[in-house]
Amino acid sequence: MYGIAVCSCAFWRTSLNSRVMATVTDPSSFASFSKCITKHLNLRFHVDFDHHAIKGNVALTIEALENKLSSLILDTKDLKINKVTANGQDAKFTLGTAHSFNGSPLEITLPFELSRGQHVIIEVSYETSPQAFALQWLTPEQTAGKKHPYLFSQCQATHCRTMIPCQDTPSVKHTYYAQVSVPKELVAVMSAVRDGQEADPKDSSRTIYRFRQAVAMPSYLIAIVVGALESREIGPRTTVWSEKEMVDLAAYEFAETETMLKTAEQLAGPYVWGQYDLLVLPPSFPYGGMENPCLTFATPTLLAGDRSLASVIAHEISHSWTGNLVTNKTWEHFWLNEGHTVYLERMIAGRLFNEQFRQFKAMGGWKELQDSINTFGAKNPLTNLVPDLNEVNTDEAFSLVPYEKGFALLYHLEELLGGPEVFMGFIKSYIQMFAYSSITTDDWKNYLFTYFKDKVDILNKVDWNGWMYTPGMPPVKPQYDTTLADACNALCKRWIKASEADLSSFSAADLQKLSSHQVIEFLALLLHEDPIPLSHVKRMQEVYNFNAVKNSEIRFRWLRVCVLAKWEGAVPLAFQMATEQGRMKFTRPLFRELYNFDKYREQAVSTFLKYRSGMHPVTAMLVAKDLKIGQGQSTAL
Repeated sequence: MYGIAVCSCAFWRTSLNSRVMATVTDPSSFASFSKCITKHLNLRFHVDFDHHAIKGNVALTIEALENKLSSLILDTKDLKINKVTANGQDAKFTLGTAHSFNGSPLEITLPFELSRGQHVIIEVSYETSPQAFALQWLTPEQTAGKKHPYLFSQCQATHCRTMIPCQDTPSVKHTYYAQVSVPKELVAVMSAVRDGQEADPKDSSRTIYRFRQAVAMPSYLIAIVVGALESREIGPRTTVWSEKEMVDLAAYEFAETETMLKTAEQLAGPYVWGQYDLLVLPPSFPYGGMENPCLTFATPTLLAGDRSLASVIAHEISHSWTGNLVTNKTWEHFWLNEGHTVYLERMIAGRLFNEQFRQFKAMGGWKELQDSINTFGAKNPLTNLVPDLNEVNTDEAFSLVPYEKGFALLYHLEELLGGPEVFMGFIKSYIQMFAYSSITTDDWKNYLFTYFKDKVDILNKVDWNGWMYTPGMPPVKPQYDTTLADACNALCKRWIKASEADLSSFSAADLQKLSSHQVIEFLALLLHEDPIPLSHVKRMQEVYNFNAVKNSEIRFRWLRVCVLAKWEGAVPLAFQMATEQGRMKFTRPLFRELYNFDKYREQAVSTFLKYRSGMHPVTAMLVAKDLKIGQGQSTAL
């Protein structure tokens, strides 16, 4: 009823592609993408574990967008540039002044001029720094197998420039081909389809792995892992990768991946990336997951996580459409990636479980949004749905705001415009419209008004400024079905109101009818109240034995409840969880709570300093900031 004809879609897409490049700037990039755009990368990597460096060569196929193009700028950070050529001819280059977090512009002067539409191949020979923010080099001791070193990358948002000189902006999408030389006892995988392997003709102790990514994508989705990896096939298009110590457990935990993929396709359209592999990383990986095309990265904290795992994998699968296929044009519009992905993730959950579960997850997300905004401050402009990122480090701006405030807006629109089936029709049409493109919030909003052209009067009543450009919580709180939350609320209230004499009324039976997600919600509710008395926390451990629970989401919230109640017996467990894994969702709040426990403030600082070298650079930088240690990114080095 609200769809748009195919010819109209074609017109929209043509109009979009013809106008945006000249009008949008990216405050997080130096690249001259209004003058020229990258169409393809040809990568050759020599992975050097001895020196913690990639010796690289990249050939960028670049298309001129204007006449008389004689120079261009690529993004770099901490790269040693050895040589630059243009169509095989030497090209002059200079590295501009280093910006504190955006790196240095690589200014290349072409030995000839290009006309609009012409292509040039820019080849850059370079080497990465051991401090490259995109790369984490692990010693054998930091891996599960303890025998071989390990390398993984994390380029989102602006760290690809520390691994490859490129137009490091989501405004530009390109294909890539890669050849990666690694020690022969190790395996390389990338965010692309595997294209064979061979002995390195220059060094018999090494193997070259080849990869092909035929779907155009932004630079932040380029990813590489090198380690002692094994694999298990778990579906017609899914292989699980990990160290051998975890691979069988990972294969078991991820067994339902194909079901989720098919459900996502029913909702969002065909999966265009071919392979959908999963890779379980070592514990220092800073995120729950990363949606690298063809190879989703996942934290090991998901294993033995019940439906918590399903939520994260559903989220990363959803990115195959919202984020990877339709992409935010700059990081100021990050909510287009994450808000739509959370919406699609929860639609998948509704299909796999039920609508009440979708609503329950949405309620939990609202609480997490409150927590995130409380951490930043309700008047902090970084809590805008569309923030101004001029002179802002994207790592420091990262929060749950684009995820949950974005979802709340989409759910609010769902309520206004006719319910989930009607609004999912818009989401699917939106994906079809902007597939393979990078867009802004205005592009999204204009299409929303076009798709719902019969309901413009409803859309005009939405407080768009309040939702998009005002800090703090959204102007409207959506109404959610509380069925699954009622039991959590009731148990939380019992504990809050309980006197010392009432503590004997609690027993293990309290949790018997609750799912793991409801237990998580119960603990999250406690964290929104004043700390409960120490006697209550000790009784909770006696009857529920939360210390023995392996589910990371439960354990994390339980330990925060304990530290806030000043239970010293839980402090060693909190330090253990803060340091045995590096997922920022867990590590940062645990360190903050321990730091705010006056008696353990010095220990929080000394423990962080002890473990910092083993943390991901971004995690180390942000925890140091939380603990008020030094300033800026130097704390991660």
